[in-house]
Amino acid sequence: QVLSLPIVVIVHGNQDNNAKATVLWDNAFSEIDRVPFVVAERVPWEKMCDTLNLKFMAEVQTTKGLLKEHYFFLAQKIFNDHSAGPEDFQSRSVSWAQFNKVGAVGEPGIPAQPHGLTALMLLQEILPGRGFTFWQWFDGVLDLTKRCLKSYWSDRLIVGFISKQYVCKLLSTEPDGTFLLRFSDSEIGGVTIAHVIRGQDGSSQVENIQPFSAKDLSIRSLGDRIRDLGQLRNLYPGTPKDQAFGSHYNSERGQG
Repeated sequence: QVLSLPIVVIVHGNQDNNAKATVLWDNAFSEIDRVPFVVAERVPWEKMCDTLNLKFMAEVQTTKGLLKEHYFFLAQKIFNDHSAGPEDFQSRSVSWAQFNKVGAVGEPGIPAQPHGLTALMLLQEILPGRGFTFWQWFDGVLDLTKRCLKSYWSDRLIVGFISKQYVCKLLSTEPDGTFLLRFSDSEIGGVTIAHVIRGQDGSSQVENIQPFSAKDLSIRSLGDRIRDLGQLRNLYPGTPKDQAFGSHYNSERGQG
């Protein structure tokens, strides 16, 4: 018996992202001796973590994988639960619906009673408050990191997977000009710089710079943009930015 790798036929390029999600889910979670086209609708979160890590390392071509704190942020994001601790997610399972979205059953062109893999492709959810799914967001991070941020990630200069709220907690007690880099929550394929500003009275305010896209970083690199921004002084928790990013600066200083 010859088994094929999963194949998804699409009719337009804008379906590519959802097709990749279907192939990834099928590759990672189907059983070898399964009934054709049948794949689990829910999988253990720990197994999903392994899959995301392998996908990230393979796509970006880096030896630096995801860390425990990254998994915690991703769990909060996919389950929309910011009250649970890291250990609380270990026993949970994640559904295809939480992973990715194409449409809703009963919408035009979508059968009212889909079956098998088709059902998995259709019963899905967007992230709360966003116009995209968890996978669409994660795939955007993959593409951005692969194209523009591989060396920064491999040097562990990007925290990346961290919430804006937790960034505020980390930076609020740090000296003026302390910053870190995180992947944007509000945009697909964006990286932003969060930095702390201290007033003369000692009060602190954490600001997030408008996210940079792959197009932005193809015009001027992340390292040079960080060098240009005088308000950025130390990479969290306390490394001078020139020491951290100096090897990523281009030889000629641009105007930004």
